[in-house]
Parts: sequence; structure tokens; C-alpha cells
Amino acid sequence: MDEHHLTILKQSRTEINRLQLLSVFFEEETVYKIYLRTQVIHQLFEQNEELDIDKLELFHVQFTQSVVELLRKIKKNNEKNVSLLYAEIDLNQTLITQMQASVFTQQEYKLARQKQSLKINQTLRRLFDVLSELSTDFPFAKNILSFSARFARDFYYSISPDQLVALIDFDPKLVYTDTHAIIEKKLMGLLCKQEFRTEFFYGLKSGQQVIEIYKFIEVDRYFLFFPGRNLFLFCDPNDLKELDFSNTLSDKQLIIQELEFKNNTLKSSAAVLKTAIPAEIIQLLEENYHKISDISFLDHLNNFDVQANILKAMLRTDLF
Repeated sequence: MDEHHLTILKQSRTEINRLQLLSVFFEEETVYKIYLRTQVIHQLFEQNEELDIDKLELFHVQFTQSVVELLRKIKKNNEKNVSLLYAEIDLNQTLITQMQASVFTQQEYKLARQKQSLKINQTLRRLFDVLSELSTDFPFAKNILSFSARFARDFYYSISPDQLVALIDFDPKLVYTDTHAIIEKKLMGLLCKQEFRTEFFYGLKSGQQVIEIYKFIEVDRYFLFFPGRNLFLFCDPNDLKELDFSNTLSDKQLIIQELEFKNNTLKSSAAVLKTAIPAEIIQLLEENYHKISDISFLDHLNNFDVQANILKAMLRTDLF
């Protein structure tokens, strides 16, 4: 086998190796079939020295090199688009990390609710004593407003100003008014009867104003605490039916959850986009495969310039 023959076979193997790497990268059946068919054609020349070796070189020039160049262009474009997706993923992950460092978790909220319930129950016991003894002592537990200050933004449900006004409206004749607080008379009576055993139910917010809703542990009755006026009144949660109480996550936790879901979606999209080949290109490659699979392909190699030109023209398109 002469030097010219060996050189072309070596160059042929190089082209086939390039095509193999691209077939592995794209995992596209048509590309893999073209790679296998190209191997067959190479072996045909390698095992039959009487064949015109220049036709193998011409085959690679007209077909293999164009296919490789086309697939490389698609790969480069895909990688550029994937890099944009991962840039967005990285940005989202940075935001997630920053928010996780400051977010109040559901467990923290649950523990704080229990402490707040104890504070309210202690406050109401003291308020009863103050009212009974006509005292001017301050009945409220220490830092009783810190709970709302910490958790209202993330965990309290939003209501309109009109809803807030309706909730805190009362008849002055039906309440006890003290220097420090106002409480509905019947509410104080039920509190005494139930031994001041209540628990935090949920919080409401309207602008900068907040309301805390509490529930009696052993009876299905509710009351509100409005810090803006140190006001305690019965309330009925059914008056707020339109509120969505299904969400138990803080606003920050919801944002984190949404960002994590978006990142998972972006990663899935990136995995698909990385090896995507436009349908028009696949159709063209199918045509290419059928051409080189023709048993008389090599006999008419010089007549296939049109097909080769179509491949080369595709390299210059804005399809991707």
C-alpha cells in the first residue's frame, strides 16, 4: 500500500473519530447511523486496495467534513445558550442562599407561636386582676409585640383596610375599658370560665397594622388582639372565608421554593438544549444518510455535488 493510500486512510480515520465524538455528544440516531455508514465506507477502501482511494477523500470532503462542521456549529450554539441558562441558575442560587440565611422557618414560627400564646394568656390573667382590683398596673407581658414584628411580614395573611375596620369595630357599652387595654365583657367572662387557656391561631396584616387571632383550646370560639389599640374582641373566622389559609410557608420560603423549582426546570431545559438538533437539520441528515447508504453511492460520487452544496449552505443559515 503506497504512501498516498496510507495518508488518505489516516485522514479518513481522523474524520471518522471526529464524527464519532459528535455522535456520542448528540445521541441522535441519524448522526450515529451516518457515523456507522462512514465507517463501513472507510473499511471498504481499507480492505480493497484496488478501489480508487481518492474517492474516499472526495467522500469526506463532500459529506463527512460538512456534517462535522454543521454539527460543531450546532454544538457551539447550543453550549452558548446553555451557558446563559446556567448563568440564570447561578444567579437564582445566589438569591436562594442569601434568603435562606435570613428566612424564618416553619419550625421557628411554630415555636414562637407557642411562646406568644403563653404571653397572651398571662396578659389576659393580669388584665382580669387589674380590672377586678381597679388597678393601674400595666398588664401586658414583656415584648408581647415582638412576635408580630418578627413574623407578620412572612406569615400573616393580608386583609383590606375595610376588613380590618370591620373586625375591630365594637360597641363601647359591651367592653371593659382600662387605662392600658379594652376587652369585650363576654370575652373576659369566657376567658375566666376556660381558665385563660387559648392558643395563637393565625395573624392578619393590613398595611402596617396587624391583628392576632386566638382560639380557645376546648371550645370553638375565637378572639382577636389588635395591638394598635390594645384591643381584645370576639371574632368569627367565617367572616374571612375568602382568605387562602392553605399556605403555611413564609413569603421568603415561597420565593425560595419557586426559585428552586425554576432552577430544576432550567437544568432540565439545559440538558435537552445541550444536545438539541433542529428538526430541519435532522431531516437534512436523514437525506444525507440515505444518499451514502445507496449501494452504488461511490460509483456516482462525482454527481452528488448538489447534496454536498445543500449541506454547506446549511452551515451559512441563521436557523440556529
